[in-house]
Amino acid sequence: MSDENLLTADVETQKIDSKKPAHVPDKFWNAKKEEIRLEALLSSYLALEKKLSTMVAAEDTKRMQKVLGVPDSAKDYNISVPNDLFDIDEELNERLLQKGFTQEQVQEVYDLAAEKLVPLIVEMAAEFQADREVERLVDKFGGADQWKEISRQLLAFGKKNLPVDVLNGLSCSYEGVMALHRMMKAEQPNIKNSDTAQPSGEKDLYQMMKNPKYWRDKDPSFIAKVTEGFEKLYSTKR
Repeated sequence: MSDENLLTADVETQKIDSKKPAHVPDKFWNAKKEEIRLEALLSSYLALEKKLSTMVAAEDTKRMQKVLGVPDSAKDYNISVPNDLFDIDEELNERLLQKGFTQEQVQEVYDLAAEKLVPLIVEMAAEFQADREVERLVDKFGGADQWKEISRQLLAFGKKNLPVDVLNGLSCSYEGVMALHRMMKAEQPNIKNSDTAQPSGEKDLYQMMKNPKYWRDKDPSFIAKVTEGFEKLYSTKR
């Protein structure tokens, strides 16, 4: 039989814990001071409150987004792209969904991109194309110095013999410059100050020059039609 006095031990243990309320967990009870550990209790309460408030806020946020029209999935956005220069970006849509963007807000993002960014891209592309055209002309005329002199002559010839809008139109493409060069070599007559009314063919060519295919897209086949039209038109006025 054990020498330990179980009855005495039970009484002593009961004596130690006799002041701890039954509903107070051990981690919140200071046995030595026989009092509740307020710091531990407060810390635990604040942690619980933070967790609960986060859960409630997340649920409320999702519920509110649903009311405002935020879809459950980025694939549910019904976006209309206003041009053919860019397409729907699924990764972008996913990021916008995470930020709580509605259908209307996402559409506005795409509309702003088309309104503000696309013109910049087109302008940059036009500048790049212009640089390429100049490189072709430099190569065509045998070097930078030769092209510099030829371009001066072409500009002087154009100002003397052509309407400003025609000169500007021809000067914006390789094909147009080459047409201007052929006119200069052929010594076409001065048609700048002609008192006669513009023939319908010339008016049509002016309209074609206003087409975005000519001044913005630099469509080679379209530019060739305009250039050929001016060459044929002016050659008949000799």
